[in-house]
Amino acid sequence: MSFVRFAVRRVAEMAATLLAASFVVFGAMYLAPGSPASFLLAGRSASPEALASINAQYHLNDPFLVRYLRWLGDVVQGDFGRSITYRTDVSRLLADRLPTTLMLIVMSLAVVVAVGLLLGRIAAVRGGATDSAILVTTTFAVGTPSFVAAVLLQGLFAVNLGWFPSSGAGDGFADKVWHLTLPSVALALYLIGMLARVTRSAMLEALDSDHVTVARSRGVPERQVIRRHVFRNSLGTVLTTGGLIVSTLLVCTILVETAFSIGGIGQLLELSTTTKDFPTVQAISLIIVALFMIVNLIVDLLLPLVDPRVTLGTRSTA
Repeated sequence: MSFVRFAVRRVAEMAATLLAASFVVFGAMYLAPGSPASFLLAGRSASPEALASINAQYHLNDPFLVRYLRWLGDVVQGDFGRSITYRTDVSRLLADRLPTTLMLIVMSLAVVVAVGLLLGRIAAVRGGATDSAILVTTTFAVGTPSFVAAVLLQGLFAVNLGWFPSSGAGDGFADKVWHLTLPSVALALYLIGMLARVTRSAMLEALDSDHVTVARSRGVPERQVIRRHVFRNSLGTVLTTGGLIVSTLLVCTILVETAFSIGGIGQLLELSTTTKDFPTVQAISLIIVALFMIVNLIVDLLLPLVDPRVTLGTRSTA
């Protein structure tokens, strides 16, 4: 299968899955107890005329499929509706908050990749006491949930030492980096342990392979063996784990943003869920699902390029 055909097929599959997800996201509102109008009223009493006005404004008297298709058509045009809580367009809320969340994810991902790959590589190559120490450290990291790490880092470095702000996202690039440093480390800690252990296991497996033995017997310097034959052949497993890491970041950012009051879409989702702001919840849920799928698509397209054992559309277990 050619790369272009494979990419087109995967994009078509992603579009179909996203369409099904949009139906579930929209329909979930109507699975909650009570009518949508009761949520819009937020428990307040309303006259029959006011209730009829709400039903007309939100097309609640139309058949479900008609409402879904109307909503989907608006979403395709970038219109996610109007927030019930904030009384403004959801698109504007997302435009104000999404850059902060993306910056937090990018910073966290940079920390995960830099530290996780380094620790995994050192553990696999050096072995012995170094390997044991890294295994203990990464076990602690994997066992520490993001919200626990957020509280610990906040208490130590923000409250006690005063090195970093305890809340907020900052203004301007440099100030944002300063404000998001602790949240990004809290978000990355668990995933550093995961990536380090996966990298270590993949490299240990590659070290025992026949082609590494052959390369060493031919007198290839150990540094080149590690770089060209061990680490490179581990990249397929590492890349697959990287897709899972990015997906995990999208979910865990909700907890970290809430702990640090960052004001990104993660905290917005938590607040909107509490206040039953369904248009906002639907929009953020759909965006998170779309980002999940985009990440998986990128991993599937890159995997054959970094791992020669993988062919388009299939994955070798060798």
